[in-house]
Amino acid sequence: MTGPDRDRDAVGRARQGRPRDALGRPLPYGAEGVEPVSEEPLPPEETLAAARELVGAGRPFSAHEVLEARWKAGPVEERDLWQGLAQVCVAMTHAARGNQVGADRLFDRAAERLTAFEATGRWAYGLDVNAVIEQARSHVGKL
Repeated sequence: MTGPDRDRDAVGRARQGRPRDALGRPLPYGAEGVEPVSEEPLPPEETLAAARELVGAGRPFSAHEVLEARWKAGPVEERDLWQGLAQVCVAMTHAARGNQVGADRLFDRAAERLTAFEATGRWAYGLDVNAVIEQARSHVGKL
């Protein structure tokens, strides 16, 4: 740890050094948290599979981290896809933490980004983007 609030690597980039619970909340150093996910981007299909598995295991925050790594490493033309999916996972995290207002806002933003991506007609690696958009919109105000 290089400062009182952030863990950083040798070149100063923020890294996950502190343990976290299943919803991404930091735990005290030395506490047992969930296994951290790799901060290295996965190929697109592996990213989707890992995110699905993490959401299914009740770890939407970790799924967001996997998707975020892909969005930051991927082509700009796919940014709305990966960022929208990451926002869905953050919205799920907020909802699970009891923050309905935050969840609603992020589900809305996610639906907007995914709609923008869908309008491009680009391949989404087999993902039914319209179904994700419908799910995001259906969650607003209902969790």
